[in-house]
Amino acid sequence: MRHYLNVWLASARYSIVRTLMFRGDFLVWSLVEFFWMSVNLLLISVIYRHTQSIAGWSQYQMMLLVGTSMLIQRFLMGFFWSSIFDMGRNVRTGNFDFFLAQPGNIMFMTTTRKLDPDGLINAVVAGGVVAYAAHQLNLHPSLLDLGMYAGLVLCGLVIHYSILILSVSAVFWLTSAQGVEGGYFTLTEFSRLPREAFKGVSNALFVWFLPVVVVSNAPARILLHGFDLGWALWLAGLAAGWFALAVFVFYRGLRRYASASS
Repeated sequence: MRHYLNVWLASARYSIVRTLMFRGDFLVWSLVEFFWMSVNLLLISVIYRHTQSIAGWSQYQMMLLVGTSMLIQRFLMGFFWSSIFDMGRNVRTGNFDFFLAQPGNIMFMTTTRKLDPDGLINAVVAGGVVAYAAHQLNLHPSLLDLGMYAGLVLCGLVIHYSILILSVSAVFWLTSAQGVEGGYFTLTEFSRLPREAFKGVSNALFVWFLPVVVVSNAPARILLHGFDLGWALWLAGLAAGWFALAVFVFYRGLRRYASASS
């Protein structure tokens, strides 16, 4: 574990140095992400000028939910996004050989090579949105609740990571994963909605089959209603199951990889 930590720290240092070399690009992308987050919050404000509740959620409860969803997404984009989508391009071009030659777990080396500081900076903004909404709701979570919230956010991050790995691993069979990024963004739009808004087929699809709704709803409920063992075990089980499936599919696909030298 110490070896992998040192490898990750070296990659993080490289990413930060590279970002500082192109400070203008870093500033622009940080502002773009901040603008996107602001639009989502403004939309909530506009909607709640015309209604008091959506699926039983008040304005600041909805803000807490959206802030949690943005927090998970910013962590995903900061730690893994660029590396995972580079994997698809590397497999297609044969540059994936570089990772096969490295002395470490291939999946780890492939998906943690790059760090995006702009996403991580806006994670602080998302955390501020959650804290502001909790203050407006007069919530006073205990240390256990905060610890559970952080744990469920981590589980949500693992689920998003696993689904992305599964999606991009299609490149081993299809030679191209173009369109996955846009499709994934569309899918994550559902994570900002209350679970109660989904009924029938949509409930089965986006709550049970693809748990994109649960990843944000479960942590938000911990802050709103306190510790819930059922929610915690459910999300932890989903995270473990999706991660195991991602590892299985990734290594099955790896067997099909034809290197640039073959």
